[in-house]
Amino acid sequence: MQITHHEAQALAPFQWLKKPAVDGPPAQRDPKVVERVSEMLATIERKGLDAVRDYAEELDGWSGDLEIGAAELKKSGDALPPDVRTALEMGHERTHRFATAQRAHLTDFEIELAPGVKGGQRYVPVTRVGAYLPAGRFPLLASAFMTVGVAKAAGVPTVVACTPPSGEHGAHPAVLYGAYLSRADRVFAVGGVQALGAMAFGLLGEAPVDMLVGAGNAFVTEAKRQLFGRVGIDLLAGPSEVAVIADDTADPAWVAADLLGQAEHGPNSPAALITTSEELGRRVIAEIDRQLETLTTREIAGAAWRDYGSVIVVRDAAEAVAVSDVLGPEHLEVQTEDDDFYLRNLTNYGSLFLGPWSTVAYSDKGIAGTNHVLPTGKTARYNAGLSVSRFLKPLTYQRAAKEGTAALAPAVERISAFEGLAAHGATATLRIDEIGRRSGAFDDIPAALRDQL
Repeated sequence: MQITHHEAQALAPFQWLKKPAVDGPPAQRDPKVVERVSEMLATIERKGLDAVRDYAEELDGWSGDLEIGAAELKKSGDALPPDVRTALEMGHERTHRFATAQRAHLTDFEIELAPGVKGGQRYVPVTRVGAYLPAGRFPLLASAFMTVGVAKAAGVPTVVACTPPSGEHGAHPAVLYGAYLSRADRVFAVGGVQALGAMAFGLLGEAPVDMLVGAGNAFVTEAKRQLFGRVGIDLLAGPSEVAVIADDTADPAWVAADLLGQAEHGPNSPAALITTSEELGRRVIAEIDRQLETLTTREIAGAAWRDYGSVIVVRDAAEAVAVSDVLGPEHLEVQTEDDDFYLRNLTNYGSLFLGPWSTVAYSDKGIAGTNHVLPTGKTARYNAGLSVSRFLKPLTYQRAAKEGTAALAPAVERISAFEGLAAHGATATLRIDEIGRRSGAFDDIPAALRDQL
């Protein structure tokens, strides 16, 4: 989430109050990771569940059962403090309600394109989905809502979920409770590359999954990259990102807190402030330094801010939009006097948070209802966050009656002849001749086509 030299040349002049210490974006692919993932996937495909169990013991210290039974899943919430359990249930309900509304707004249709010719579209869910629920340095408790729950709202019949165990303690109970609330069909205590490979190769359940979804570390992302094509994927997630557009009406303490709230995801998590106020920019920089002094995750957040943090001063709102659209951030907050201007004009972002009362953490934890599986690394230029539409195939169909032949066959016959594709043309010719070229059925077609019959 940085501005390259060529991108800067295409933008109006702007001022750096703080540039990232590292020149260039966080590294997306480590050759050692690529090689290790390739070796692991090949071993899993060759040796099956034996390899999955070996990796579970080697990498996660887990030698127990891989599958988590329905009874254990159901009672996983009992291990949680009441306040955490209540918060998770609240987040699940809102995420489910938002996803259900998304599905309701995707409607099937059929229209008449010409007399006797109809075209239609149906939304059909994929059959089997594999969801990865991360539980690494910081278990993300809402992950199941965003993947399993949204897939179920889309109508996916079978959703298999995997989450990494942690030594002898097994899978994290809060992650399991999220999977239970989201109605996962089967849940396994399997993490990392072995989880992705097992789901893709059909080792966990009755058949291979059709699609893999969910975020993870560099190994998980690389496994998804290498498995893509064999299965579908949602996206390839990189380090978490945030940008804030703010003017002089914003509170520098709030802006600083929201930037650090994403920087603490990892030492390579970019955080950017785009502002029309140089004074605000300087106050935010000072405020970040102050907040880092007492932040318990300051080693991570501080490194991220030092290496990948930036503050950019622009002249006006239009230039703020232009800079933001070049960055294409995963999370984009707007704290200005006219937030709706940005809603109307911004085009490249994973998810937008309008107004100072909307902070990214509300979505991260699943409480806001919108999905937190979002594009990173400027891929928001052509991609969007996970939603019910990603699990649905918009399948088109055509209906042509006999009376529709006049609207179709003569044009296809002529185009096929021009292209030199005789067999294509023959399919139209057969139908024209069945009706009769001089039967009168083609009298109303355009003269240029009628003259060639």
